[in-house]
Amino acid sequence: RAGEAPWYLPTFNHNNLDLSTAAAGDARDLDDDSGSPYVTHPGDGTEDYWDENVTYINGDNGTTWHGASNGVERTTAQNLQQQRPVMTIQQWSELQPYQQIGDFWVVDHTTGWAYWASLLEPGEASSYLLDAAEMTAAIEDTVFNGSYYYGIHVDSQLISPDHSDDFLADGDSRLADFLTGIQNNSMDDSGSSNPRAEVDSPPSAFNFSTMNPGRIFTMANEQYRYLEEMADGNHMIIRNDTIRNVSWNEQETELTSWYGGLDGEVQAIVQPIANEFTTGMISFADAGLDAQNWMVNNLTSNPEVVGDITQVISGGTRRAFALSLADLDRLSRTEGIGFPNSAARGGFGWWWLRTPVSVTYGWGLGSHGTLGGNGRAFSGTNVGIRPALIINQAK
Repeated sequence: RAGEAPWYLPTFNHNNLDLSTAAAGDARDLDDDSGSPYVTHPGDGTEDYWDENVTYINGDNGTTWHGASNGVERTTAQNLQQQRPVMTIQQWSELQPYQQIGDFWVVDHTTGWAYWASLLEPGEASSYLLDAAEMTAAIEDTVFNGSYYYGIHVDSQLISPDHSDDFLADGDSRLADFLTGIQNNSMDDSGSSNPRAEVDSPPSAFNFSTMNPGRIFTMANEQYRYLEEMADGNHMIIRNDTIRNVSWNEQETELTSWYGGLDGEVQAIVQPIANEFTTGMISFADAGLDAQNWMVNNLTSNPEVVGDITQVISGGTRRAFALSLADLDRLSRTEGIGFPNSAARGGFGWWWLRTPVSVTYGWGLGSHGTLGGNGRAFSGTNVGIRPALIINQAK
């Protein structure tokens, strides 16, 4: 579904063994043991019923909705915007490997199952699989002096990634690679040469040259996201989750501490970077931050900021670093590397960049991957840093 994502109220049903859906308006749910239809969710079932920042408390309006007890709160949210139209698994197989994982639906035409082509983080929801059901003129012409009714049957059959293999027996031959790619967040060019995302492995187990940007992997008790292949066999990676309760002012201290705790085999492949960064300073207006808070379009107005690109420096220091605004811009703007969309940058709370907005504010990214700023002393349970490294297995 293209365009601005609508607001919705998340379901009260968090039980993956309960087939009840969030049925509102004209929708009816049949999973009440008696077989009689009933409504399981507040609202009138239309797209524009809910709005931003609406909190609904179960039971407050006289009805305790199925799936949760009285007093449970839900706050409106937006679903992810699809990057591509719904496609068959045949069409999916014709995409480039770096395009095969993302926010869109893929239908296995042999079974009819539809799969969201990336892992959903807690609190995220896919885009609509169906926008509407419309009768064609040919069907309408067959109905004479009568009426018709069209319904869509929906089961809320929720599964965890470790049960995805249950769908392989009757599925398309390409389904196994696809589902593995979803768990890894990337399709490796050489298939399964690297350990799966959840398998903790030493550096020697990985062939980073076969990884595509976005690939998730676990190395020596830390989970990372692969960002790009650089020159001379170097690779940029970033911690997949945020280290929380860290302010902008504290980030260098925390980066040093985190790096010091890394496994020795990991430290051995980390490459030296500049001992200090000349970050410059740039405001939102001067940077040309766009209306979607996704991209900055005027970094060249500040030579120091645009020149603050992290790279291997002979004689530098082997250490972890925070991405600069220029790093993020390059990794988001260049097709086939880094962050192809805002969802790839977010989902992990607020995380800092090293570039300052002003003497009191620093650049950072919100949980939806949008650019913004906060006070340099700002910290909290959902605010922190994502250390990055440049590694090389041959040096």
